[in-house]
Order: sequence, then C-alpha cells, then structure tokens
Amino acid sequence: MTRIYLDHNATTPLRDEARAAMISAMDVVGNPSSVHAEGRAAKALLEKAREQLAQALGAEGADVVFTSGATEAAALACAGRGLQCSGTEHDAVAAWCAADLPSDGQGGVEVADPARSALQVANSETGVVQDLPAGLAVTDATQAFGKIPFSFNGSGAVMALVSAHKLGGPKGVGALVLRRGTDLVAQIRGGGQEMGRRSGTENLLGIVGFAAAAAAAVRDVESGAWDEVANLRNILEKALEADAINTIFVGNAVKRLPNTLCLATPGWKGETQVVQMDLAGFAISAGSACSSGKVRASRVLATMGFDDDVAASAIRVSLGPQTTQTDVLRFADAWLSREKKHRARAA
Repeated sequence: MTRIYLDHNATTPLRDEARAAMISAMDVVGNPSSVHAEGRAAKALLEKAREQLAQALGAEGADVVFTSGATEAAALACAGRGLQCSGTEHDAVAAWCAADLPSDGQGGVEVADPARSALQVANSETGVVQDLPAGLAVTDATQAFGKIPFSFNGSGAVMALVSAHKLGGPKGVGALVLRRGTDLVAQIRGGGQEMGRRSGTENLLGIVGFAAAAAAAVRDVESGAWDEVANLRNILEKALEADAINTIFVGNAVKRLPNTLCLATPGWKGETQVVQMDLAGFAISAGSACSSGKVRASRVLATMGFDDDVAASAIRVSLGPQTTQTDVLRFADAWLSREKKHRARAA
C-alpha cells in the first residue's frame, strides 16, 4: 500500500536544498566560537545562513536569534512579559500568556492592546489567517512562513517565531526574529552565543538546512506553487461537502492557509478518524501535533465557540507541494466511505 502524507502542518518532508546544504556543511569541523581558522570557517557559514534566513524573512541578520525550535523561541520572546493571547494560540505561546483575547466563530481574534499581546499569523489547526495589528508584541509565524507571503519588517510585530521543519528544513532548529533594541532575558545561559541572547554551541547543520529551506520556500510562494495547493484543497473540500451532510468545515468562510482543511463530524471522534485513515494509508491529524502523542478535544475549536462534541471530532488535513489530485481524491473516497459507515451506525 502506497501511503499518502497529508499532515504537512505537523512536519514537512526535508527539501532537497536543505539536504544538500547540510551535507556540504558536514565537512566544516570547527566550532563557530573558536578563533582559529576552522572556527572562523564555521562562523562564516553560520553568519551566511543567518543573512540568508533574514533575507527570506524580510529582516536584518543581526535581528535573528537561532534556537532549538519555535517552542524555545516562544519562551525567549514571551517569558516574563505578562502577555495576553487567545485560546486559539499554539500551546508553545499560550503557555506563557493569559488567554484573555476573544475569538469569534470563524477564528478571528480581537486585539485591544497590541503591545501586550501575542497573535499568530495563521492557526495550525484551522489554517485561519489573522490581520496583525501594528506594534504587536509577538507573532507566531511558524505555520505561515513558507506558505503565504510574510515579511517581518512589514508585519509590524516586535518579535516573530519561526521553525525549520514546517517549511522543508530539519527538525530541532528555529529562530526568534526581533526589532533592533528589543530587550531579551536569556533563558539558556552559558557561553554567550547568539549575541548573548541564547547560549550553547549553535546547531550549524540544522541552521544551514533551515536557511536553505527558507530560501526555497519563499521562492515557491513567489512562484505561485501554493496556489495549486489551494486548488487541490478546494477540490478535496468540495468532494467532502457533497456527501458529508453532517460535517462542519471550520474556517472556510475566511482567509485560510492554502493547504489546510479542518473538519468536524459530531459524534465521530477525531482520534478514531485518525486511526481509521492511518490504517487506510493516509497520515492526517486531530488538532496540532504534540510531543506526547496524545489526541484530545481541540482547544482551538472550543475557543471558537464549538461544543465539546464538535471539538472532539475535529481532524486536520494539511497538504504540501508534493500532494497530487490523485492523492486528495483517494483520500476523499476513503474518508467518505468511513463517514457513511459512521452515519449508518449512529442512525
């Protein structure tokens, strides 16, 4: 059985550009903090990657702090700031904020005090895209960067979080981007790397792969590659809507990421659907992926006003540039056949 991967919002296949850059960097033996020739060569590679990522982000190289991922970047950005956010934020941000910001039934979030707020560019579960207010303290651009146009300098945010493995880079590396002069309290202290903002020897291979993947991802956005992904998502949505009469398609009345489809069928647990589709050869998810592998009712949908039954029945299908029309139509057939059986049992 040929498996079909439809969980790109959880993680993406490694891009060829990232793989090639990482293989090349394997021959660089120096520590970027060493002053000898080997160390200087490693440092030069690190700073080249920093500039490459900054260019892709629409930022300045000196404003990029490399981290182990977006979760660490969120801690570095949010700790001790007393920020507020919506319950639709990813756990990595919500863990540091008071969930005071209201969300409407389509996932839109109202921000009264941007300087004290965190707001994601796009939601990982529903794909709903937000309009960022000027002066926003923190934005999570993890899902948006590499799928839709995003410029840090144009966003108006003071800080932004990004992650490599969401756009074809390696796992275990991310970055915090911040406005010049923004105060940070280091969460990892030691040797003073990353201009004293994040200690620890930099993950040079990961950083080089991240920068190469980001550059390639931005080229894809600019070339319109994600327009075709959006077309496939719409084909899938229409195919499911035609027969799944009890299913709720979340966020489809507002702007979404081009690849994301969130649907909830009351009474049919999201966890059950994920297992059934996995056995049928399809990788999807129920809500955002978490390290423990748990599947639980969607906090995002609950914040949007859906009841517990709906929130527990949500699944997310997220496509990538490699997805084909055959893939989505096969998924539609497989899912609809199981949805029909579910309806028959529930009748």
